[in-house]
Amino acid sequence: MSLKKKGVALAAASLAMALSLGACAKSETPTTEGSTAAGDTSSSAPVTTAVGGVVYMNGTEPQNPLIPTSTNEVGGGRILTNLFAGLVYYDETGVTKMDMAESITSEDNLTWTVKLKADQVFSNGDPVDADAFINTWNWAADPANAQLNASWFAIFEGYQEVQDGTATTMSGLVKVDDLTFTMTLTAADPNAVLQLGYSAFYPVPKSGLADMTAFGQNPIGNGPYKLASDTAWQHDVQIELVPSETYKGDRQPHNAGVTYKFYQNTDNAYNDLLAGNLDVLDQIPNAFLENYESDLGAGAVNEPGSTFQSFTIPSRLAHFSGEEGTLRRQALSYAINRQEICDTIFAGSRTPAKEFSSPLMPGWDGNIPGNEVLTYDPEKAKELWAEADAISPWEGTFKIAYNADGPHQAWVDAVTNSIKTVLGIDAEGDPYPTFQASRTAITDRTIQTAFRTGWQADYPSIYNYLYTLYGSEAADGNGSNDGDYKNPEFDAALAAGLTKSDMADAAVEFNKAQEIILRDLPAIPLWYQNISAGYGSAVSNVIFGWDTVPIAYLIEKA
Repeated sequence: MSLKKKGVALAAASLAMALSLGACAKSETPTTEGSTAAGDTSSSAPVTTAVGGVVYMNGTEPQNPLIPTSTNEVGGGRILTNLFAGLVYYDETGVTKMDMAESITSEDNLTWTVKLKADQVFSNGDPVDADAFINTWNWAADPANAQLNASWFAIFEGYQEVQDGTATTMSGLVKVDDLTFTMTLTAADPNAVLQLGYSAFYPVPKSGLADMTAFGQNPIGNGPYKLASDTAWQHDVQIELVPSETYKGDRQPHNAGVTYKFYQNTDNAYNDLLAGNLDVLDQIPNAFLENYESDLGAGAVNEPGSTFQSFTIPSRLAHFSGEEGTLRRQALSYAINRQEICDTIFAGSRTPAKEFSSPLMPGWDGNIPGNEVLTYDPEKAKELWAEADAISPWEGTFKIAYNADGPHQAWVDAVTNSIKTVLGIDAEGDPYPTFQASRTAITDRTIQTAFRTGWQADYPSIYNYLYTLYGSEAADGNGSNDGDYKNPEFDAALAAGLTKSDMADAAVEFNKAQEIILRDLPAIPLWYQNISAGYGSAVSNVIFGWDTVPIAYLIEKA
């Protein structure tokens, strides 16, 4: 089967359908196919369809051990998605469907009852029961365990008490029986279930919680794949996954396994694809964008994606706090010729950003007040920079850090050259050898420059971009707010959106929050990234999902 291409309108409509569910006063399981209050047709035992050979895909060495609550980057995230299964999952169009859960229901959108499917187990035989979810989430919320995704559990009552050390477990999670538990939120949210497919909410077996250090190197999951062996993860080389015979959900593998090969240079990955040594490449290197469609023929992919690209300037850097920092951020944004870079560096495979999420997200608005700061205006840039200099004269070199093992040098050079030309300052890229190295410096806050940032949505909502990247709860190493931006006005605007049952109304509030960050610019939006990818003739049914990631379990190999 050839690649299924989805137009923007179709994809957006599918996502809107997923998000609109649960909009009534009494919310039920948010699925769109075969769902009832008691669950959906996915609860029936599926037929295993593994065929053909092992699929080879490109990847990057995970930043951290493979623990769901400690992974918030793409390299590790795509591996965890295959190794684990949450209460729900998202299909290729972003529709939320049941996975480990039989049903998730609520009478008031505040307390939700989760009923799990019977006889679900991890690949080592441990049960996937209420304890597995409750114990994992409580462990992750404990600040002593320093989990990057801890802030995701702030939705549950009792999270703050665990953070403060006045409680050891979250009061909002209560076991009813082995297959049933309740979740009480800090505030009513008709769309709470939508978040639960993100990897932070995956369960870990009891044996894993007993020794998470060992578990992170050799994770035992409950998803469609498992590690091929105890040595399947060869650091900086590859990781080998094979179908798990214990998984009973809908995501049954259509292949004999998936091996992610970790490349230090994506040019090498592209050449491997042409030579038949790689089956799927999720991002074409800049040097090959002009010719990849003719090189790959039917295997070339070019369709809308949900990836947002930016660079972040922490306020802890000299000259980037207070009024001076706001003026300089705005000046830098006006100094970047986004359209020219999209046309020349990316051969039209990028679209200049108009806000902080993605055109594929329901409620996206390309005309948010204040988004003129994302246009190219050299005179305005110079004016704002001069105002900042009047507060404190600029000195030094403006740098943007990036990982050299990804296709970023060309655009970073173009952005810094645009800044240099317009503002008359020294500006340059600051390469780190690997993605892992750059992310480590970012997350431990040792980096002393601006740095490349981007986002592939965890679930199909504008809120996922805004709260996760700029919400106060996600700062200070508790999430993905790498610049530690905090603004109570912004947090309140996001919270107002969560009170809306209708997602169109919620998006209006979320976009009001965007007006605030278009002023403050905790990150500088650059562009939206198309899915510019490719696959070889040995594979078929290569489908890139709503999050722009190829869906591994669907790929078939001759």
